Amino acid sequence: MMGFFLCFMAIIFGVATNGGLSTIVQYLHLPSFILTAGGALCAVLTTADSFADFAYGAKGILVAFQNKEEDAGQLTKTILQMSDTARKEGLLALEETTHDLGNPYLEKGIRLVVDGSDPELVRDIMEAELTHTYECNKKRVKFWEDFGAYAPAWGMVGTLIGLINMMKTMGSDSSAIGSGMSLALITTLYGSIIANWICIPIARKLEKSGAAEALSMELVVEGVLSIQAGENSRIIKEKLSAIVENDVMDKAEEAGAMG
Repeated sequence: MMGFFLCFMAIIFGVATNGGLSTIVQYLHLPSFILTAGGALCAVLTTADSFADFAYGAKGILVAFQNKEEDAGQLTKTILQMSDTARKEGLLALEETTHDLGNPYLEKGIRLVVDGSDPELVRDIMEAELTHTYECNKKRVKFWEDFGAYAPAWGMVGTLIGLINMMKTMGSDSSAIGSGMSLALITTLYGSIIANWICIPIARKLEKSGAAEALSMELVVEGVLSIQAGENSRIIKEKLSAIVENDVMDKAEEAGAMG
């Protein structure tokens, strides 16, 4: 949230140092905003599989500003504690712990284990939910990436419309060229701001939170199945640490490839 605020302040600073704060009102033009944002959203809707996917993706802005990332270290500690409890008191002793874990996915996995479900069934159910969560986050990311890609193009459409109208009036009122040009360029400005201040940062934030959620769910799947198999906490810790280390290495490789 701080980043969005600082970006906003940077825009205000840019305007203020090129004409003063009193000129801010000159950058506000509702028809230009509607054309740019509305056109981009319509383009996103056109490429969406359904209106439900479109609406679901738009709600990603609410998810982006929620700080729900679970600490992998704390989650590992919780799983190891449950492993010790299961080995000392039996799997049924875990039933009392499922109400206050604060992690619905882990709670579901432990309930399946306590109910005596087959390990393969437990894996299938939990991996199906993991896949569903991953696909849902992809829809959110795609919405904001598409919105960010279309907004500058629709800003340019607005600018071209403004320039065409300005050209038509050049002969009759040459004094209107300056104001007409500035108004025509506002849609380009709006398109760039929408893409680079809102859409792309939200898409990247959703990617980051989605990756963290997927990592937590992978830890839960491996931890629950290991608890069900009766493995000792030392082996479980090694397994979970390997998952976290692999995730860190993957991110480092991706960063290196981008660089």
